[in-house]
Amino acid sequence: MVRARRILVHDYSGHPFQVQLARSLARRGYEVLHVHSESFQTPKGDLTARPDDPPGFRIAGLSLSEPFQKSSFLKRRAQEIEFGRLVAGEIKQFRPQIVLSANAPLDTQAVIHKAARACEARFVFWLQDIYSEAIGRFLPATFPLIGNAVARRYQRLEFGLLRASDHVVAITDDFVPYLRLNGITPDRISVIENWAPLDEMRSVGPAASESERGNVPVRAIYAGTLGYKHNPDLLLKAAKALPITIDVHSEGAIAEGLARKAVAEGVTNLCVKPWVPFVDLPDVLGAADILIAMIEEDAGAFCVPSKVLTYFGCGRPVLGSVPRNNLARRLIERADAGLASDPDDAAGFIENLRGLVGDAGLRLRLGANGLAHARANFAIEPITDRFEAIFAGLHEMEKQAI
Repeated sequence: MVRARRILVHDYSGHPFQVQLARSLARRGYEVLHVHSESFQTPKGDLTARPDDPPGFRIAGLSLSEPFQKSSFLKRRAQEIEFGRLVAGEIKQFRPQIVLSANAPLDTQAVIHKAARACEARFVFWLQDIYSEAIGRFLPATFPLIGNAVARRYQRLEFGLLRASDHVVAITDDFVPYLRLNGITPDRISVIENWAPLDEMRSVGPAASESERGNVPVRAIYAGTLGYKHNPDLLLKAAKALPITIDVHSEGAIAEGLARKAVAEGVTNLCVKPWVPFVDLPDVLGAADILIAMIEEDAGAFCVPSKVLTYFGCGRPVLGSVPRNNLARRLIERADAGLASDPDDAAGFIENLRGLVGDAGLRLRLGANGLAHARANFAIEPITDRFEAIFAGLHEMEKQAI
């Protein structure tokens, strides 16, 4: 067992499972500081202090000096550097032996990595997305004159940071070839798939039976970010095609555009609503009959929609529009927890939705399969064991270097 150490867990987004890991590490005797961005607009996990929080555990939500400018490349970059400096301040004060950093924009991650090195902390890069792949696919179209050069700069930055990290935790085997190709050796790579905090979805009850439903329309829910990796028009087409209710819990420019388009086209069975506070998420998702996940083809190789894992924990079937090369698609099919189609197959998406709407037994079976997968794979103790083993390896490296 590794002696008690100070660990800083940074999750830029503030998602549910990262803070669950931080709490679990603290229960094992580590001093843990969990840091996240309060300025970044995205659904958040349970980021408030709880009466049962272990001693030595603290949460720090950091805020920018101005509202986050997501749509301005230059302003956004400056703010991401600013946020990195805020995290660096926490590192300097907390003096961790290990920094575990996830979901950070690359300019942010570079500042965090430098601060970790300055206090002689081991740095673990928790690779949730390959950002430079996304930048290389989308930035040249946005900035034709300089886009390619900027994309190359971010590719050098990302893989330079990965090579300079003491360890890389990748969330899917799909990332490993990219890492190996760019000089990260296998002994410094671990694959730990994401999960959802199953105990925090405990208030979700069983789906309503057909007799209990009466004449209430089937309800499908999409909950989460809508961005360049998603196709909101697919939701609009589905609402037009079937007499169901589709609730979209999201915020931001694309969500607002979807709401305006629904109104303009007279689509009354699609409703865009604000993000759901984490404490209310189980009840909101539990009120659905079908849960929707989407990701575009170009994003399939470098991004995994972790909302699918939360959906599994709700015991509801997943309707996916996900590329075949994406881990989320494989999980849906492996667990037999939903129906999935390719992102460019709107007809297949609607047909799958039609099948789920018309067959309550199918919905119950697929939802139960997803819940069984979650119960078999999302227990936090074995997951914490795997992270702790990585930290133990870094501790051994430190002892050998002395």
